[in-house]
Amino acid sequence: MRVLVIGSGGREHALCWKLSRSPELTKLFCAPGNGGIGEIAELVDIGAEDVEALAEFAESKDIDLTIVGPESALAKGVVDLFEKRGLRIFGPNKASARLESSKAFAKNLMKKYQVPTGQFAIFDDPQAARAYVRQLGAPIVVKADGLCGGKGTIVAGTLSEALGAIDLLMEDKIFKQAGERIVIEERLVGEEASIIVLTDGVTALPLLTAQDHKRLHEGDKGPNTGGMGVYAPTPIIDAALASQVMEQIILPTIRAMASEGLSFKGVLYAGLMLTSEGPKVLEYNARFGDPETQALLPLLKSDLLPVIDDAVEGRLAGMQLQWEAGSGACVVLASGGYPGDFQIGKEIRGLDKLANRRELLVFHAGTKMDRGRCLTWGGRVLNVVGTGPDLEAALKRAYDAIGEIQFEGMQYRKDIGHRALKNPAEASS
Repeated sequence: MRVLVIGSGGREHALCWKLSRSPELTKLFCAPGNGGIGEIAELVDIGAEDVEALAEFAESKDIDLTIVGPESALAKGVVDLFEKRGLRIFGPNKASARLESSKAFAKNLMKKYQVPTGQFAIFDDPQAARAYVRQLGAPIVVKADGLCGGKGTIVAGTLSEALGAIDLLMEDKIFKQAGERIVIEERLVGEEASIIVLTDGVTALPLLTAQDHKRLHEGDKGPNTGGMGVYAPTPIIDAALASQVMEQIILPTIRAMASEGLSFKGVLYAGLMLTSEGPKVLEYNARFGDPETQALLPLLKSDLLPVIDDAVEGRLAGMQLQWEAGSGACVVLASGGYPGDFQIGKEIRGLDKLANRRELLVFHAGTKMDRGRCLTWGGRVLNVVGTGPDLEAALKRAYDAIGEIQFEGMQYRKDIGHRALKNPAEASS
């Protein structure tokens, strides 16, 4: 099977790595890819949002299946265009991808179909938004409606911070059109976790549970990022809770989309808060998580390629995925200054020392190869992934490997998995 993966981050490197191990694969392309992906796939110099050029490439190269990585391509309608041209592609169409590309759409859908989530209100007038937060007070959460690369959520601890968040999004337009409409919602309290499923529009095939670390600094402090690390599976979601999430959140969401005339095929990712009242949806993503995918796929025993092929064809009923025992842990190495302004072009040293290490993978995110040198080329640069019989072992492998890597300004969190390790016995059970 000839496969095209769209995207250039750590998620896409992990996808390409897993797909490259499939006996059903005959040729793998990635557009535009990165420095690491180029070692296992043929890179195509087409941006993820250039949907016309991507469709033309897929036609010209007789691509059998295209897999979409980033949400930006989905929001641009890449699936719609491919399907219009009779090209097979895995991902939701533009209308269905609004589950992620519009927080307002997602919240209204949850309210209509009684999917548990926090109380909220939607505003396109900053004055009305200010009046609302003055009435409710803080803490409160202010979110840009559109896509912001995982950085459009501001948790305001005080009224002043909430008003400032409204100004940043709606007046200063730090995320441009994405913040012209905002969602203001109650701040939910509890543990965060991620449930990710593959779906053919009817059946939901769950991946292992995971717990992301969104904040930049240790102790979950600092600004939100696209994700600084993740581990899987998470002990805070046991079998009973996972079943509850499937029955109360995942399947009702898929059925709700169908009721709206929006068949959802692809990856449905629910970011959850495990509150004292039960699990509630913080937000949806309409694609593989990043960095969740990097920690999950090394644990997947099943061949991913035929599973995705079956999802496209509506054949997931009765299927189950097989997983390795143990844990996976991913630590993100980021450029200095990220998630704000950062410099690129810094040489990365030490990767050669990590080749062929057992139970260790390094997935490139923001990198570029230049005359044999590997350079930083983005905010999140590398994903160092350790696997092992338990979380402690997986984390030790990842952090030991990080000690071999250097680039100017390198920053990373040293406490990935800290919430699970509060109770080490539970974490390794």
